[in-house]
Order: sequence, then structure tokens, then C-alpha cells
Amino acid sequence: MKTVFPSKGEITRSWFILDASTAPLGRLASEAARILMGKNKPIFTPFLDTGDHVIIINAEKAVLTGRKEDQKVYRHHSGYPGGLREDKVAKVRQVRPVRMVEEAIQGMLPKTKLGKQMYRKLKVYAGDKHPHDAQQPTTLVAQAAR
Repeated sequence: MKTVFPSKGEITRSWFILDASTAPLGRLASEAARILMGKNKPIFTPFLDTGDHVIIINAEKAVLTGRKEDQKVYRHHSGYPGGLREDKVAKVRQVRPVRMVEEAIQGMLPKTKLGKQMYRKLKVYAGDKHPHDAQQPTTLVAQAAR
């Protein structure tokens, strides 16, 4: 029996919407990463990009559990000596709320060229409006905390 791999023409890409205000950030990120990688499809192949496009809305209302609102720190280094910048969640949420969701999802994707290709199919918006109505996206509900 031969193993059949999907070709570029056989891969159909759908569009999905996830609301960041309905579930904790980690659960939302894992669901989005699963869809971007294509693990929700029967044609999933680890070395091919079989995933779909994901639109995340309401990133400014992302839910964090526990004491992460006070303790979590986002770090970025400029590459110069002494160039480490550390920002608390409150500042990141105020200045650039999309960053929280993007970093959570990007951390769950493969750290390869294929992972970067998957990441390009992610669109994150701070509010509840997005310009992708022409793609007729399907609304999904991420699991809420138990």
C-alpha cells in the first residue's frame, strides 16, 4: 500500500474566526495553532502546510487566568548592549494588544521555515471588526476554562 501525500492543488484553505474574549489566551492559542498547522484535517502531513487561515478578533479583551495579569512579562532585545526591554501585561495590552495573542500562537508553531509560512496565515485584530468578509469565514468557539 502506498502513502498518498496531498499536492498543492488538493489542499483547500478555509477561513476561521476565533474570539479572544471568550476563552483563556492559552486555550485560544492552542486551538489557533492546531488550525494553522492543519491538524484538524484528515490530510495533515507534518512536513507540508495543510492548514487554514485564522482571524482572531477582540485581542484587546484577551483573557488571562491566575496572576498572569500582574506577573507576566514580555521581553524584547534590540541586539545592542543593554537593549533588553521588559513590559508588563498592562502596558502591552494598552500599547499593542495584538502582540499578546501573536506571541502566544507563534510560540506553539514549529520554529522552521514551515512555521513561518503557517504564521503568515494568522490575522489578529484588536477590535471586533476585520476586513476579511469576502472570504466568508466560519466562526469557531474556543473551549472555555473548566
